[in-house]
Amino acid sequence: MSKVKVLVITGYGTNCERESAYAAQKAGAEQVDICFFSDLVAEKLFLSDYNFLIFPGGFLDGDDLGAAQAAALRWKYTKTSSGISLQEELQKFYSSGKLILGICNGFQLLVKLGLLPAIDGNYFQRQVSLSYNDSARFEDRWVALKCNQNSPCVFTKGLDYLYLPVRHGEGKIVAKDEHILKKLEENNLIALQYVHPLSKEPTQEYPYNPNGSPLAIAGLTDPSGHILGLMPHPEAYNHPTNHPSWTRNVSATLGTELIANGVKYLSNKAS
Repeated sequence: MSKVKVLVITGYGTNCERESAYAAQKAGAEQVDICFFSDLVAEKLFLSDYNFLIFPGGFLDGDDLGAAQAAALRWKYTKTSSGISLQEELQKFYSSGKLILGICNGFQLLVKLGLLPAIDGNYFQRQVSLSYNDSARFEDRWVALKCNQNSPCVFTKGLDYLYLPVRHGEGKIVAKDEHILKKLEENNLIALQYVHPLSKEPTQEYPYNPNGSPLAIAGLTDPSGHILGLMPHPEAYNHPTNHPSWTRNVSATLGTELIANGVKYLSNKAS
């Protein structure tokens, strides 16, 4: 079995990089490195040396410049010290069958770049975005999630329901038009949905759907299933005691299982 090498990107206010790296280690990755955006520009590290890329959450750019809008422009227009386009490096990364996971601000970045949802294979074309929560406030709570078993997403394979924390002010999916939302459903690109904790069915009811996303969208994948973006934080549920009701013997599938699925996929693919 080949080595799974994870690169966690940080910088510009991102503050969940250590939890994400720890979750990747718990998930079975053999090598996990944390890299500042500036390190890629200076070519201290190279995307091509890794096969699993994580864009973690945190207060990217202080959450003051739009949901990862500034970060998307950095990736789009920045070149390395030797003149290589970082956007082209990203394109080579996913085109070679490697995996990308975007969490919270990382999800915002992936949709702003157009890596998600990439309907009809149209990568780097912005088809959806993320905007302010319907509650008009920062939401910090745990939510119940349903995994779409018909989705091509490698991260959610074999997973049914999850219980994870959200903490965001801009988590509502907005689409260019209704046609886009219909395509998301038809192509099973909705990998995760907010559900009512009792009925286990997708819901628009607040606070179970914390931001008002249409179709209860909590996470999206691309047509290949190799890219996943989600607003909830799987890295924040890496041990049973993270669960808010663990003292009452209440448990749920660890968020690290999402990442473990990615690790297993790469291991099996390379063997």
